[in-house]
Amino acid sequence: MELNELLACEAALPSIPKAVALLLSELGRPEPDLRRLGQLIGTDPALTTRLLTLANSAMFNLSRKVSSIPEALAILGIDHLRSLAQAAALGLSFRSVPGINLQQFWRYSLNVAKLSRALAGAVRHNPATAFTAGLVHAVGELVMHMGMPQEMAALNQQVLPLDLRRARMETKRLGFCYADVGAGFARKWQFPDRIVDALQSQIAPFDDGVYEPLAGVVHLAAWRARAKEVEFDESALAGSYPGEVGLALGLDIDMVLQQDPIDWSAKTDLGAFV
Repeated sequence: MELNELLACEAALPSIPKAVALLLSELGRPEPDLRRLGQLIGTDPALTTRLLTLANSAMFNLSRKVSSIPEALAILGIDHLRSLAQAAALGLSFRSVPGINLQQFWRYSLNVAKLSRALAGAVRHNPATAFTAGLVHAVGELVMHMGMPQEMAALNQQVLPLDLRRARMETKRLGFCYADVGAGFARKWQFPDRIVDALQSQIAPFDDGVYEPLAGVVHLAAWRARAKEVEFDESALAGSYPGEVGLALGLDIDMVLQQDPIDWSAKTDLGAFV
């Protein structure tokens, strides 16, 4: 399948069932807590994409695009949020994605979001925007597995979806990778340019004279979270650290690891939702 053909498809991303249930429960209260709503939406890449797509739609005709969950919640009313949550609930029957362990994917995406937020603060970029970019950075992988399951199954036999070599292998075999797909859909969803650019450039943030600091932040966060998923030891971490990206941002490996906001020995926040 060609990239343009894949991007022409509808991306019905699966949501975390417990997160949707808790979101509907909170929205059913007489006075829903916006902070709690934001926390629940912020665990789920699919809910986040729905929220930002709605906030950036022509319905609201904003002078600038929304890039974070708190901004979107400030714009949308409770009725719109209820409709969003109900639409997500209707899609819960489609919970499986061939070739993807969804619980692992959701956990990984949330970890990348947290790491992106922490790293953005360290290099003085917007932490909320970085959280969003980190949370949705790999949705292209879901779309590819849903839209071209046979091709992905063959590729998974060689390289697992969260392997550090994944993007390179996808590009070699298909001519595009999850970053291209994610950026293409983010553009369709009318996400802010800085998020689209970050998703597009996340694999090689500073190639060809391009300087995309948010892409660099997501790149480092994804490296750290993927290394954890494949259980890299200290030697493997040191050997795989993307030093050129770190250098461009002024971050060495020790600085990146010190920004780690996650207690890897404990369950992540996502444990409550899956």
